[in-house]
Amino acid sequence: MCLAVPIEILEINEDIATGRVGEGDATIQASIMLLDEEVAPGDWIIVHAGFALRKLDPQEAEETLRILRDMLALAEEAGVRQDML
Repeated sequence: MCLAVPIEILEINEDIATGRVGEGDATIQASIMLLDEEVAPGDWIIVHAGFALRKLDPQEAEETLRILRDMLALAEEAGVRQDML
């Protein structure tokens, strides 16, 4: 299964954003070259397969993270372990 995850941009170097996933320490890098609007550190983007798909408002990002956390809690109850969010 493939998921797109929201990240908060920490820094941008050329067309590559480095961002934090949720409140954890995990960071990922994503190309922002497909975006049709400018983004900056502090902005939220949704990332799939290494590419930012679009900019998110902070409330939408938090709601998406909440849904993902709920899904992961259910998975953990079923014996699946993760440490990303």
